Amino acid sequence: MNQKKMFINGQWVDAVSGQTREIINPFNQDIVANVAEGDNQDAQLAIKAARTAFDQGDWATTSATERGAIVRKIAELIERDKEELAELESLDTGKTVEESREDMDDIAGVFRYYAEIADKDGGEIIDSPIPNSVSKVVHEPVGVCGQITPWNYPLLQASWKLAPALATGNTLVMKPSEITPLTTIKVFELMEEAGVPAGVANLVLGAGNTVGAELSTNVDVDLISFTGGIHTGKKIMQAASVNVKKLALELGGKNPNVVFADADFDTAVDQAMNAVFFHAGQICSAGTRLILEESIHDEFVQALAERVKNMKLGSGFDESTQMGPLISAEHLAKVENYVETGKKEGANLIIGGKRPEDPELQNGFFYLPTIFTECTTDMSIVQDEAFGPIITVEKFHTEEEAIQLANDSIYGLAGGVWTNDTVKAERCATKMRMGTVWINEFNLYFPQAPWGGFKQSGIGRELGKLGLEEYTETKHVLQNQKPEPLNWF
Repeated sequence: MNQKKMFINGQWVDAVSGQTREIINPFNQDIVANVAEGDNQDAQLAIKAARTAFDQGDWATTSATERGAIVRKIAELIERDKEELAELESLDTGKTVEESREDMDDIAGVFRYYAEIADKDGGEIIDSPIPNSVSKVVHEPVGVCGQITPWNYPLLQASWKLAPALATGNTLVMKPSEITPLTTIKVFELMEEAGVPAGVANLVLGAGNTVGAELSTNVDVDLISFTGGIHTGKKIMQAASVNVKKLALELGGKNPNVVFADADFDTAVDQAMNAVFFHAGQICSAGTRLILEESIHDEFVQALAERVKNMKLGSGFDESTQMGPLISAEHLAKVENYVETGKKEGANLIIGGKRPEDPELQNGFFYLPTIFTECTTDMSIVQDEAFGPIITVEKFHTEEEAIQLANDSIYGLAGGVWTNDTVKAERCATKMRMGTVWINEFNLYFPQAPWGGFKQSGIGRELGKLGLEEYTETKHVLQNQKPEPLNWF
């Protein structure tokens, strides 16, 4: 088995320490790769390369059109190698290969989107009160960007950071999750093939408490973009204060899915399934809080439970599989703990709540899709992000109560509203304190629309034009074309 290396200053290198890490398939715990295991020494080398490339190289001053052409080439190479990337993603994460193929299409779309808008912002001329002067506002790259990505959507989340950073002329050091680095390694190979200059994009593999900590505290890093858990996000905020880094943080959510009695019943049931059990609930936007109008509660829960009984768990490479495993033994134990806590808090477990008994699934990190009813907002199972295939069901009687329940969370990433009353839908969307609100839809996103959260779901936005702006600084330039003495002294 060939060892996968890190990419620093245009070279594929081993870790300074010589350490490596085994990457396992969560379906059966087979070892699928061996990768370099970097630490703060490797991060420092990568940061130095990125700093030098930004301060002394040509990337930041290369025309936006030329940078856009390279970003577009990356999109084309991802499309070319779609099947290889999808297989690597499924080996890494356990998700179905069909999900991974869809991810690759989305990833190519992100690179293509930022390639297309890279040269569309030439700044603006603004009025100046000074005679004979020109006043303009321009957007320039931030500098060296530290980028830390999660394990649930390894390459998708990487694309949301890589594409806008490159398009705007920054240099970067990326740290993927240490347990799912394979597709990120592959896309760095494609970026090298596309012509990204040495030192502009650097990849360091390793743990958050070494590589991530170095990126957060190193004074030569100008921006940190992090997607992950809220507790780590808070640590990064504190660490980044050492040189007042610019921050872009997406810290997850506990997302309400509100269904009114006048919604299309069958569609809402189907989407409620997809909102939670897609990728085994390991999605920051998963609609794990199902909030049902009282008059449809019992029928809806029964329909949901009937469909859950027939879900097929298995290998991501089996086309009949509907849900794969959780990512790791550690995460499986975390999900189990949340379920046990839910029972103790008084939630009513109606289905699931344990590991499957199928002998073929015993080597993997599988957990049965789980539904709790009689849930209230004072329960940790309702408030905490379990990041697993668990639905908690709450009940409401009035529109006002539905909104109150939906907003009763420290998070504010996303939420959904199901109703055929368009006026009510817009009214609810206005009152829901979330970065994204879907009406008669759930878990849909695309590159043109911004993504991020209110409250403790994070700071800043990814995707869309706002995602591009995260990687720029705004500068005002005033030129006096006929300077004259002031004669003040």
